[in-house]
Amino acid sequence: MSVTAAMDLICRGTDEVIKMEELEAKLKRGKPLRVKAGFDPTAPDIHVGHTVLINKMKQFQDLGHEVIFLIGDFTGMIGDPTGKSATRKALTREEVLENAKTYQQQIFKILDPEKTIIEFNSNWFKDMTAADMIQLSAKYNVARMLERDDFNKRYKSGQSIAIHEFMYPLVQGYDSVALKCDIELGGTDQKFNLLVGRHLQGQVGQDPQIVITMPLLEGLDGVNKMSKSLNNYIGIDDSPADMFGKVMSISDDLMWRYFDLLSFESNETIAQHKNDVEGGKNPRDVKFALAMELIERFHDQAAAEAALAGFKAQFQKGAIPDDIDEMSIQTEGGSMGIAHILKQAGLCPSTSEAIRMVKQGAVKINGEKVADPKSTYPAGTEAVYQVGKRKFAKIKLT
Repeated sequence: MSVTAAMDLICRGTDEVIKMEELEAKLKRGKPLRVKAGFDPTAPDIHVGHTVLINKMKQFQDLGHEVIFLIGDFTGMIGDPTGKSATRKALTREEVLENAKTYQQQIFKILDPEKTIIEFNSNWFKDMTAADMIQLSAKYNVARMLERDDFNKRYKSGQSIAIHEFMYPLVQGYDSVALKCDIELGGTDQKFNLLVGRHLQGQVGQDPQIVITMPLLEGLDGVNKMSKSLNNYIGIDDSPADMFGKVMSISDDLMWRYFDLLSFESNETIAQHKNDVEGGKNPRDVKFALAMELIERFHDQAAAEAALAGFKAQFQKGAIPDDIDEMSIQTEGGSMGIAHILKQAGLCPSTSEAIRMVKQGAVKINGEKVADPKSTYPAGTEAVYQVGKRKFAKIKLT
C-alpha cells in the first residue's frame, strides 16, 4: 500500500494525529513501526465501544507494523485519575491479573494472536527503585500536571489530589520509553497521558512517538458514550440475534460513524455505500452489511446469516415475536401513564427514557404508535407494548 493510502486508512475515524507530518515521515522510512495501546484491566467485559482502539491496532497490523497490546497491571494498581472528580480506588494485584486474563481472551477475536505482542508494564516497573521513581518524577513539573483538566478542576474546587495520581501520567508515559514506541493510540480522554509519553521520550533522546487519539463511540442512543450502565451498548459476547437487532436500531446517520470506527471495510467500499444511499438505496440494506460484519467477527458467518434471516422474518414483515414476556401491572387509582407502564415492564430503564422514546415515535401499542407521552390507560386493558424494534411485552393492567 502506498504511503498516501496508508495515511488515509490510519487517519480514518481518528480524532487527532500529533503530528501528521512526523507520521508521514515515519511511514516513508518503509520499516515496521512499533504501535502501542495500553489498557488498564479494570473492566474486562468488552463492548464494541472498547474495540475502537483495538480495530485501529488491527489496521496497523494489516499494514505490517508491530502491534503491542500493553496490559497495565502496574498502572492498574495505581488507579487512573482521568476524568475523575475524586481519587480512584486502586485494584488489588489479584483483581488486575484476573481481569487481564479476560482481556487476552477477548482481544484475539479481532487481533491476530501470532502477530500481537502482549506486554505487562510490571515487567520494567517491578525492578525500579525508589530513587529511579524520583528521577522519573523530576522529568515533569507540577504546573504542567495541573494543566490537565480534571486535576485543574479538582485543585480549584479544593478537592483532594493524591501525590500518586500525579505519578500515573508519568508511569504511563514511561511505558513508551521502555517499549521505544513509534506510535501510541488512546481515547480522546487519554491525550494528556499520551503527550507525557512523547515528552519523556524526548527527554531521554528517543524519537518522540506519534500520538493518535480515537473518539469515544456513541451508544445506540446516538447521544451518550457507549456504556453498559446506560444500556446503550453492543457487547461482543451478545447473541447474534441481539447484536443484529441492536445494530439495526441505530439511526441512519450514526451508521456511518459505526462504519468508520468499527468496520474493516476499505475507505473505497464505505464511500460506495454512501454513494448508493445517496442514489436511493435503502439505508437499511447497508446497515445489514454492518451487522453481518460484526456478527461474523465475534461469532461466525453462519450465525450472521441466521441472524439476518431471523431479523427479516420477524421485523421486516412486522411480526410480533411468539415468545414475548407476559405480565400484569398494578395501577394506582385505576389507570397508569405510558411512561410508568414501560418502566415497570422493564421496557425502558426510567420514565424519562420512556417519555423520550414516545417522543421519538419508538413506542407502539398493538402495532399503533403512541403519540402523546402523557397518555394513560385504564385498569383492565391488555395489549402488546413495543419499544423500538426489539422490545415487546404483553401487559395486562389491573
